[in-house]
Amino acid sequence: MTLVSPGSAQSSCGSVSCFVVIGSQQQVSPAGVLTVNLTYNYTPNGLPPDGANTIPYANQQTKQLILGNTPVSNLETLVQTAALDLNYGLTERFGLQVMLPYKSVQSVGQFGPGTVSSFNDQGLGDILGKVKYNLLPTLRSMLVLEMGVYFPTGTYQQAGPNGQYAESTLQLGRGAFGFQPSFYQTYEILPHRLNQFLQGSWRYTLRNPDGYQFGQEYALNLGFNIVTVPWLTLTEQINFRYKTKDNIEAALYQLVGPPVNRAVLIDGTITGRPVPTTNFTYAAFSTGILVNLWDFAQGYFMAQIPFYRDFNGNLQLDISYIGGLTKYFATPPLFSGGA
Repeated sequence: MTLVSPGSAQSSCGSVSCFVVIGSQQQVSPAGVLTVNLTYNYTPNGLPPDGANTIPYANQQTKQLILGNTPVSNLETLVQTAALDLNYGLTERFGLQVMLPYKSVQSVGQFGPGTVSSFNDQGLGDILGKVKYNLLPTLRSMLVLEMGVYFPTGTYQQAGPNGQYAESTLQLGRGAFGFQPSFYQTYEILPHRLNQFLQGSWRYTLRNPDGYQFGQEYALNLGFNIVTVPWLTLTEQINFRYKTKDNIEAALYQLVGPPVNRAVLIDGTITGRPVPTTNFTYAAFSTGILVNLWDFAQGYFMAQIPFYRDFNGNLQLDISYIGGLTKYFATPPLFSGGA
């Protein structure tokens, strides 16, 4: 039997960000129009009400996957993201989008009788670029097909106070390219009064140089926008997300206690292993308002309220909030024609 020390952090402090549909981000802007979105996302992650005691610790630095069996006294992560989203119409059908996120991650945890450990980081996350095509441009409808690429611009080897890497799920970036095909459909049921929308996506991330690969993510969102008065629109939507387990190239250990900072080697082979509790199924109701700020811009605020959460005993999303501003800028079109 081989005993090792897994370090001061002994459990996954993984974080998940909320996602809502903002029409000005999903649409293809008219030719020559630059749509600018400034958004702020506040997403707290906490333990389920019945607690947890089997959350694993995936150490990409030492190539260890440690299966946990220590009760978690306290574990929470707060993710805040401010993003600059640029959406430009090349033609009436083709568009480009770039999103630059600035992230702040704050995590704290205490496992068993151990001391409280914390991790804080902030900086640029992974930049997202998209190519868009409007398949159905009419006065009342739109069907947009998108291909997005995540560029590994965010740091993924940031260390905590003990000099050890924070877990991959807490890093600002994923350390590898990601691909996200998606679609967005909208139709005006009552012109200028009521429209419905449907949006879906699939995200696949390559394995990073540390041997960590995030699970695949599927999202489906549907809802309605209701214009009450010319300057106020209500938005109501249902958001669904499903994610498969992450995978790490590591040896396999089992945490034992007492003492709580020792792990028994089960299999020393460095190979790809699924990370338990990193998969989830999540459904939420999001409600909010969009306000026309005279002829200057449009402001919006939404709250996302979960009604189904299965995070396999790990951290789960609590009520989240998103706010932002949308501003349109007309520029000379780069291309002419509707194709």
